[in-house]
Amino acid sequence: MLLVHLRTLVSPATRRGSAASAITLAVIAIVLLRQAPAQAEINTLGVTDQLIAVQADKDSDSLIQARIQSIFSRIRSLENIEIVVADGIVELQGEVASDAAAEQAINIVSRVEGVIAVEDLAERTLDLKESITPIRDSVRETSKRWARALPLAVAALIIFLLVSFIGHLIANRSSVWNRLTRNPFLAQIISQAIRVAGILLGILLALNLLGATALMGTILGSAGVVGLAISFGVKDTIENYIASIMLSVRQPFRAEDHVVINDLEGIVVRLTSRSTIIMTLDGNHLRIPNGIVYSSPILNYTRNPQRRFDFVLGVDAEDDPADAMSVGIKVIQELDWVLDEPAPYAIIETVGDSNILIKFMGWIDQRDADFGKSRSLSIRAAKNALEEKGFTLPEPIYRLRFDNAPQSVDGYFPDRGVTTGQASSAASQKPVTRNTDETDTADVTPETHVSDRVRDERIETGEQDLLDDNRPIE
Repeated sequence: MLLVHLRTLVSPATRRGSAASAITLAVIAIVLLRQAPAQAEINTLGVTDQLIAVQADKDSDSLIQARIQSIFSRIRSLENIEIVVADGIVELQGEVASDAAAEQAINIVSRVEGVIAVEDLAERTLDLKESITPIRDSVRETSKRWARALPLAVAALIIFLLVSFIGHLIANRSSVWNRLTRNPFLAQIISQAIRVAGILLGILLALNLLGATALMGTILGSAGVVGLAISFGVKDTIENYIASIMLSVRQPFRAEDHVVINDLEGIVVRLTSRSTIIMTLDGNHLRIPNGIVYSSPILNYTRNPQRRFDFVLGVDAEDDPADAMSVGIKVIQELDWVLDEPAPYAIIETVGDSNILIKFMGWIDQRDADFGKSRSLSIRAAKNALEEKGFTLPEPIYRLRFDNAPQSVDGYFPDRGVTTGQASSAASQKPVTRNTDETDTADVTPETHVSDRVRDERIETGEQDLLDDNRPIE
């Protein structure tokens, strides 16, 4: 209709007209566009889209009235509505309990053949009894259906309980799963999976017996959405759980191993389903999430009992570094706790402005010698040997300036009675005090206090450990 108007108005003369004609055309278009929603609103109020006959048929009105009356008489909430039909227009009169019933009546009438329009003149009584009656009838019908379905529901419940119980019995056969997986954590996971599968199978069979397959699909879909939301919320927990599985399978360390995990050093106590527990070297418990353990570098000192120690000593820049290296290596080789193979050696670390730094290295067996004690005593032995051979171990030199200090031209200090040259000479002639203790009598036995505490705790608590000594270590 709008296109017809526009084609009529937009004639060749209009196209050659002035700006006023164009404005008039725009105004008419806006008016027609505003009329379109109003027409659509009339249709939603009960006006049908069928073609209206040119001549009214009274017989048709009677048939329409009879058909609508027959339908309303079968609906309790609409039986009090009076129907008047004239020229295809239906008037609804009388009383109706609620707006919902009136809307239902209009929808029914609008679908009857021959109806042109529907005029709602019925009054809303808002009667409490009339409003409660449909709800009461619905509850009554639902109760009757549940009563008829009660034996079937009992049978479905019995099937669910029976299948779930069988799954529970199978899941409790832990000895079978331990023999199959040889891993207590994997055996526990398989047991839980079988138990959950038994419950899901019982629900599936019960719903199939009740004929609620659509409900089953809805439940499964909702479970998937809920599971996805929960997985995002407990992402860290799931990560730790998967890491626990991988660690229990790969076995990167054993209980009582001396390890460093992400710069955290200690003795391994146990591996649980969520974290790795270690005891630090100062005797404190440290719990590290397995997600961090699995993704971090792991340094295991126990795997290889031989361990190298190193230290740096500096000699004067005028000394021969090769002679200093030879003296230091020789004295280190003579120490009881230093291994002959691999042999100790030394390298020049760097050359400074006033000294040469030499790095000495040697190997020990951690089962017989403590690393810290061995390194400390080796430093003392090498230092004493270098000093005895006449090598100078440079010390930091600081230059001090005294702006108002009293002194003579020749460097004489009145309050000390000595010149600067004499002070330097006296300092150079000062005897060196040395420790006469023999290094071979030093105690380098390994420190086992922390390891003993870990062993005692594992025996006393008896908690389940995912670390298995019978499985190959990675």
